Amino acid sequence: MSLTLITGGAGYVGVPVVTTLLEAGHRVRVLDTLRWGGESLLGVWAHPQFEMMKGDVTVAADRARALEGVTSVVHLAAIVGDPACKQKPELAERINLDATRALYDEAGRHGVRDFVFVSTCSNYGIADPAELATEGSPLNPASHYANTKVAAEQYLLGQSGNGLAATVLRLATVYGVAPRMRFDLTVNEFAREAALGRRLEIFAETLWRPYVHVSDVAAAIRLVLETPVEARRGQVFNVGHTDENYQKKTLGSLLKDRVPSVDIATVASGSDPRSYRVSFEKIASTLGYKPAHTVPEGIGEVVELVRSGAIEDPDAARWRNT
Repeated sequence: MSLTLITGGAGYVGVPVVTTLLEAGHRVRVLDTLRWGGESLLGVWAHPQFEMMKGDVTVAADRARALEGVTSVVHLAAIVGDPACKQKPELAERINLDATRALYDEAGRHGVRDFVFVSTCSNYGIADPAELATEGSPLNPASHYANTKVAAEQYLLGQSGNGLAATVLRLATVYGVAPRMRFDLTVNEFAREAALGRRLEIFAETLWRPYVHVSDVAAAIRLVLETPVEARRGQVFNVGHTDENYQKKTLGSLLKDRVPSVDIATVASGSDPRSYRVSFEKIASTLGYKPAHTVPEGIGEVVELVRSGAIEDPDAARWRNT
């Protein structure tokens, strides 16, 4: 039976990917430093097709150990997001770019047949809001985070003729409840603030972003892995919901529909200039991908999570990447 290595498999996106693949009958190995702890994986710990390796993707010996017997790699391990990359730019480059190159090269030498790289729609940066960015649109990264992801993409796609297939997935902004929860993502942060009865300040309310539920990301990765490699070798797919490119002010309206009492204030400018609308037609038409969740549903589930008291301190540092 094939074996899939998931780097960063204990993270916000990683755990839903692990769970989805195990439920679909895949064998899964996780390589993760467990920087945010390993409790997020307790739900799958006893699964007979699950294997955990504590290790660092930047360390050659850990990569070699993790790649033994692997047929596919899903590479999630990264310093994710603009604020986290600003805090540690050298580490971000070492993990997001250098380790990606090394992992891909070593995967080829280990006989791995399939390498799925999880990238970001942030690579589109600042784009004309009148147009939907497609996989062929110019990339215009506006942050160190996106610069590292663009450079990694370029390396992988430039090597796709060497026998190891590379597929790139550019994720929309992710939201929703997951075992390793994050409250530093736009929808989740807005919902947390509303649930706690706080005044919400929305900066640069006219800027556009696409959104996708964390469970739908996991479904997309499963779909890609179950698609014949030759049908997607060297391909890039945007991953998100066709109907969910929103301005921040629209997110505020959707939030108010769910929590009418929320007090929302808008601030004209912000420190993040990114604004882009994205097309998800390619993954829908080529692979038959159809997200199952919407932003209003995601707002509701995060609000309920916070109000339930299941998370003792939603402001704690462990629930964000900085």
